[in-house]
Amino acid sequence: MAHIDDLLPPARTPADHLRLVDDPRADQETLYALAGSPYNFVRSAVADSPRADARTLAAIPLDDLNSWTRNHILAATARHPNADRRTLLQTLHRTAALLDRPGERPYAAALALATRPELTIPEILSLTTCRNASRRMIRGVHRGLSTRG
Repeated sequence: MAHIDDLLPPARTPADHLRLVDDPRADQETLYALAGSPYNFVRSAVADSPRADARTLAAIPLDDLNSWTRNHILAATARHPNADRRTLLQTLHRTAALLDRPGERPYAAALALATRPELTIPEILSLTTCRNASRRMIRGVHRGLSTRG
């Protein structure tokens, strides 16, 4: 198991943290540590990484991020092939909480969650009753549910 400090150069920059996400020497523990990075673009890269496991995806903090980055990470997690039911439920709850906040529009996450068979139809439909659920999002959620077979 490689420690994150052993993989970064002594004089490190934010770009070094970003490169570490794709470094083949970076194991799951390293990705987990990077999930909590102070750099929003590193957290986004972790969410997009095909090597990130469900535990790592669930550990990415969202509260201090801008709306665009937060929505990107939620959507990436909702689409991620390694996201398990527990991680998807957490993403569903985070998405629903944002849909009830003024000015928040995590529609891409809601649409991606609708296609996930790990979640039940009632769980998905709960998103359609949130305060900021638009008609277009609701239609997209129903379309996503219809593709699940």
